[in-house]
Amino acid sequence: MTLILLPPSEGKSGRSRGKAVQLPTLSFPELNPVRESVLETLAKVSSTPDAYGVLGVGASLKNEVERNTRWRSEPSVPVSELYSGVLYDALGYSTMSPGTKRRANSRLLVMSAAWGALRMADRVPAYRLSMGTTLPGLGPLASVWRDPLAASLEKAAGNSVIVDCRSSTYAAAWRPVGEQAAKWVSISVVRERGGVRSVVSHNAKHTRGLVARHLLESGKDPGTPKSLHKLISDRWNAELEPTGAAWTLTVVEHD
Repeated sequence: MTLILLPPSEGKSGRSRGKAVQLPTLSFPELNPVRESVLETLAKVSSTPDAYGVLGVGASLKNEVERNTRWRSEPSVPVSELYSGVLYDALGYSTMSPGTKRRANSRLLVMSAAWGALRMADRVPAYRLSMGTTLPGLGPLASVWRDPLAASLEKAAGNSVIVDCRSSTYAAAWRPVGEQAAKWVSISVVRERGGVRSVVSHNAKHTRGLVARHLLESGKDPGTPKSLHKLISDRWNAELEPTGAAWTLTVVEHD
């Protein structure tokens, strides 16, 4: 079964009513001790005058930072509804057919600085925290999560092709190694104009969301990076190249 890794988004949709998070019900319950450690530290930091500096945000996000202090009691939201923004708009979970949603629920994994890894049906409260943050007493979050995520995600990935739509900040928290690296495909997006290629950021998120949706809607389960390339090439001009032990699949957009 193909595993598709997604980054979170800065934009999150909270709720004013509803049940609080139930840690035992989340995917990868073995991550719960780390989740609690990160979230308790985040709550303490978010209640101090240094919060904005530590979290790398401005005072305009005062309400979001304060919400971090109430993570145990805040209403939880399905991950499928929590994240907003360019990639998630393109993914369009709410408009998927029932069959596509079932595949999304089992194949999509969202990397989170607060929660480690989440599936679409998991329910957590909105939060404000980036994987690039260094929390006092814990250190850089990518390092905090690296070993715990390796143990969980290596098992979850198994022998699957791993389609990586994450940004480099979140990719730092887990990188497949060994035999799994040979089936690890990072999705890159470039724009070509007059024979010259340039990296895009905003549009790259949109295209990665479309790629993830295309894979889910196809109902297919490519068993190799090359068969993944063939499936993506049905819709886009795409190139597959080895990157060390892994692969990069570049979607080329033309003006």
